[in-house]
Amino acid sequence: MAAWDLSVTVEDLGLDAPPVTISVASDLHIGGVILKLVEKTQIKQDWSDHALWWEQKQRWLLRTAWTLEKYGIHADAKLVFMPQHKPLRLGLPNGITLRLRVCFSNPVFQTVMGICRMLNIRHPEELSLLRPIEEKKKKKDKNLAPEIYDLTEVPLSSGTLSRPCLYNGMPAHFADSPEMEAIYKMLSVSQPPPAPEVIAKQYRPASVVDKAHINGRYVWLDSSRCLLQQGIQESDKLWLRFKYYATYDMDSKYDAVRLTQLYEQARWAILLEDIDCTEEEMMLFGALQYHISKVAQSEPQIMSNNPAMDDLDSALQSLEVKMEGEGSSASDLLENMTAPELTDYLKIFRPKRLTLKGYKQYWFKFQDTSISYFKSKEESIGEPIQMINLKGCEVAPDVNVAAQKFLIRLLIPAPEGMNEVYLRCENEQQYAQWMAGCRLGSKGKTLADSSFQSEIQSIRSFLAMQKTNSSSSSANASEESINTHSLVSPRYHKKYKPKQLTPRILDAYQNVAQLSLTDALMRFLQIWQALPDFGLAYVVVRFKGSRKDEVLGIAPNRLIRIDLSVGDVVKTWRYNNMKQWNVNWDIRQMAIEFEGNVNIAFSCVTADCKIVHEFIGGYIFMSTRSREKSETLNEELFHKLTGGHEAL
Repeated sequence: MAAWDLSVTVEDLGLDAPPVTISVASDLHIGGVILKLVEKTQIKQDWSDHALWWEQKQRWLLRTAWTLEKYGIHADAKLVFMPQHKPLRLGLPNGITLRLRVCFSNPVFQTVMGICRMLNIRHPEELSLLRPIEEKKKKKDKNLAPEIYDLTEVPLSSGTLSRPCLYNGMPAHFADSPEMEAIYKMLSVSQPPPAPEVIAKQYRPASVVDKAHINGRYVWLDSSRCLLQQGIQESDKLWLRFKYYATYDMDSKYDAVRLTQLYEQARWAILLEDIDCTEEEMMLFGALQYHISKVAQSEPQIMSNNPAMDDLDSALQSLEVKMEGEGSSASDLLENMTAPELTDYLKIFRPKRLTLKGYKQYWFKFQDTSISYFKSKEESIGEPIQMINLKGCEVAPDVNVAAQKFLIRLLIPAPEGMNEVYLRCENEQQYAQWMAGCRLGSKGKTLADSSFQSEIQSIRSFLAMQKTNSSSSSANASEESINTHSLVSPRYHKKYKPKQLTPRILDAYQNVAQLSLTDALMRFLQIWQALPDFGLAYVVVRFKGSRKDEVLGIAPNRLIRIDLSVGDVVKTWRYNNMKQWNVNWDIRQMAIEFEGNVNIAFSCVTADCKIVHEFIGGYIFMSTRSREKSETLNEELFHKLTGGHEAL
């Protein structure tokens, strides 16, 4: 074959250096091109991390056995020879910025796996990278650049082990020096509460539409393309965040960094009002933050010193899982066959009906995943007035312990939209049982499910935290000095003075003061996860056949159609009823088919439809994980569900 000249820019020679020209033939493979380049530069160094980047086609030439002809490369191709791993500034949920070396040639999904392996964060599939908008810096802020902690010297581990080798409870590369240990402590211990002026400066969404526009302000990177293909350059700043709120297999022993960073992300979501909560819940969140900060600063972090004990613990844990799966006796099976039922007098109210009548009392029966109600206990043998199937319902609490108000709000799917129903319970005991039942029923589980009792217990402990102990708190108010405006969102800065907030936060603090650091973090996350709007990502869309824009809420288990003008839920579709979804990439439209011949189609207004497609596919992927397979990540399935080229 005829020889021809190929010009390649070698990054290591410097920006101003002219391209290196080598003589090649079309049948020369990429490995041969690299060899000729290295010989021509005459620089003796390790070139093993270098690869060729094709500027015009925006792709890496990583198949070294492929020829120039097979890639379609001619003399006019602009090629750059550069390292695949480069430094990047990475902002973490707790506000710390790291400088570390990451892979620019692999899909972002694999790059995130590498980052998480370095930082000792298990289940990297739950996280992704965000491109933040560049904030315009004021002159007076220029000297306040955040400190950057350098991890570029940390050797990059190859292999797909989900857990790095631990030494004194931390990855070995963090145990090298006191400076590195200090960085690991920053990652694994929660930060002190931020100053009120820092909270006030941050962007806060004022409505559902604002929340939808956040997806335009901070863009999630495409998991199936590499950093360079998405315009990310060396030393750019990205944010590492939890993207999928389907936290799985959280173990405080191995997940110190993961637990702390998830807490920090939840804390900022509450402080910046990304998620709505009641005033009582805000006081409880404030009290937990205060307690966590207090304990984190005073309690030394207990690191496990004995790797043999770690191995023994994990062996016992897997044995326990095995035993749980095997040992179901005949009596257990019989108990599961005869599911228990709940019966009691409750009050019901339907706000959507054009009536001024209040709550009416009926005899309620909870069986399987349905609630039926009758005029009285005596009439419960016959036909019910109505039977409500809870599978697929939205269940939300409306509770005020001080006012003895215990309401369960149900949104029931109907052909014309969502029907709203309120159930009123008389006391905590009744509320805990019925709320636990409703939550299980909405997931398609019966009262025989093993999680029923633990659900009741968690609801009770949450109610206990909201009780006030006025006598003890007033005594402590003088002793404790709290910067209350660091613990609650700016809405309450305007509503209350610090001296009004202090007794209320200390009141709630009495109920959590005995918790250990791990328990307090877990409790904070549990209450956050129980909020009605938990895990929702919002996008403005235009449904096919509609003349107005609406908001689509993407949750861990469902899609929600929201009316833009009033913010009400119009319709809910659950992923487990989804048959297939497709994307028409030419007109950027998504079409989804659900069971029962329900078809919806929409185009995205505030975000790329690839982001929505990846959210749906990602959440379906999260639901396929199981304990047995938790050590291995099915990367191929993730890309198949989120990649955008194939329908499910």
